[in-house]
Amino acid sequence: MCGIYITNIPYDTSEVEEKLNSIVYRGPDFTGIEKVNDLTLGHLRLAILDLDPRSNQPMVHENLHIVFNGEIYNYVPLREELSDLGYEFKTQSDTEVLLLGYKAWKEGLLQKINGMYAFSIYDTDKNVVFSARDRIGVKPFYYYWNEGKFEICSQIKPLLKGKTVNAEAVSMFLDCMFVPSPYTIVNEVSKLPPGNFMILDLNENTLEIKEYWNLQKVDIKNISYEQAKSELHDLLRDAVKIRLQSDVPIGSFLSGGIDSALVTSIATEVSESKINTFSIGFDEKRYDESKIAEHYSKILDTNHKTTICKIEDVIALIPQLTKIYDEPFGDSSALPSLLLNSVTKEHVTVALSGDGGDESFIGYTYFDSLIRNKRIIDLPYFLRKFLSRPFFLNLIGQNSHRVRNALNTKTRNDFIENIFSRKGLLLKERKQDWMKHYQGFKKWSTIFLQKAADLNIKLWLENDSNVKVDRASMAYSVEVRSPFLDYRVIEYARNLPMSFRYQKGRQKKILRDILNEYIPESIFDQPKKGFAVPIGKWMRKELRQEFDGALNDTFLSKVPNLNIPVFKKMYEEHMNEIEDHTANIWKLYVLSKWYTEFGFLN
Repeated sequence: MCGIYITNIPYDTSEVEEKLNSIVYRGPDFTGIEKVNDLTLGHLRLAILDLDPRSNQPMVHENLHIVFNGEIYNYVPLREELSDLGYEFKTQSDTEVLLLGYKAWKEGLLQKINGMYAFSIYDTDKNVVFSARDRIGVKPFYYYWNEGKFEICSQIKPLLKGKTVNAEAVSMFLDCMFVPSPYTIVNEVSKLPPGNFMILDLNENTLEIKEYWNLQKVDIKNISYEQAKSELHDLLRDAVKIRLQSDVPIGSFLSGGIDSALVTSIATEVSESKINTFSIGFDEKRYDESKIAEHYSKILDTNHKTTICKIEDVIALIPQLTKIYDEPFGDSSALPSLLLNSVTKEHVTVALSGDGGDESFIGYTYFDSLIRNKRIIDLPYFLRKFLSRPFFLNLIGQNSHRVRNALNTKTRNDFIENIFSRKGLLLKERKQDWMKHYQGFKKWSTIFLQKAADLNIKLWLENDSNVKVDRASMAYSVEVRSPFLDYRVIEYARNLPMSFRYQKGRQKKILRDILNEYIPESIFDQPKKGFAVPIGKWMRKELRQEFDGALNDTFLSKVPNLNIPVFKKMYEEHMNEIEDHTANIWKLYVLSKWYTEFGFLN
């Protein structure tokens, strides 16, 4: 887990050092800068495998120079395959496997590797830069390109100087609480989408982007439930086992949820040493899962560390948010994620997590909402429009956001999109052109729940969950590995019958039945709490003055396409405890702090 940088813009070495220093937490163990022809390559190393300096980057093999962020989990068998082809290795690192693998197989390498990665390889013979990002978008990749001049980095912060705010991206953020790829918050910088590679031909001054992986049309397996459970269990065992490879201390996040409990359970089974587990708790019981996690730990016999956090601990992190999340990011669960990683770093450098289980195994609460509202959505639209009148909804006691959404949405697909985008709620003009990049969910499956899960994987997982985990962990130089994000697990799960994964009142059925082999279901069958903090309550009390100051008229007038009267009404309703508008107020607050932090209020 590291930070990468490469450019052909003629910066001085001191300027490149300054850029890298702004994100040095991504790789504090070694900073490498190399000038090759007209290019400068930079790397921040967080040493995980082969701690010897011989594995520092940039790494060179003949005409190839690489900067690489991430881990290649199947590097051992690939190393053996390359050795059989006659390649000789000087290190024990996965970086060298990636470098020689590209030498042997060019872009065919991408079909062979299993990992989380973002890397660039400069070929001095061809004067070409080849870059790629992992299938699920676990690792970030930002790039600037203008008439042959380019700059690539793991985060956007080193690329922001001299850039301009993308007004369309601000609208995307206010709809989604993140800026979806390939867009960024500034006009001049883009994200490389997951499952894509990019070729910069510096002789021809051309940029080409190609897809090498994506979700495919669902092909439901003709398989018994018991066989599916056995095969999935074996696959998860392998996904966990290959993520335990490390030359530094490793542990596992353990909450009260099913996913982290299952990952930890399997880790205790396949690991040769006792597993270290970590959880955080809150003094407010509504948000605290620490007691359940401690119960799991006793059953699994792990070395467990619980840290109880107070409101002051979370509030103290708020000023750090925009420095760490250097593109506006409105998911407030970033705060407890930062706390968890700060605690974890005191004991280990690598941690397993349960991220990704809800997407593939139908775990989110909104899946139940889809089923509940399916009959409404299937009514004729003209009838639904008639029934959507507030008087009628109040009369029958059904005036909830989800019911109103179901009544006013034209199609099932639109209803699914509305789960992840508020579609102009805060905007003067509704803009959804960006959704053209996320239309695959409509064709990959005819199953209602799978369609929603697929959009979740492509839109929310990459742009919210993965961003949250990457920045929160990197802020404390921790590498987080998620077995459920193994592309083999995702592909396998999507082709299982929906009844294996979802039953009304029993979500993630197959994962529950596997976990039951380690922990009794009577213990882990708990209400889903999520990873949240009571930010809505705090902004009314402890943080009221801070929010009033940040969301002033000067800032609001700078936000393109913001419907200021609508927002002010929400703000007043929330502060007077009439309605809960936490998510929308938090988004505007985060945007205000970002504008201020990076000098875009001038």
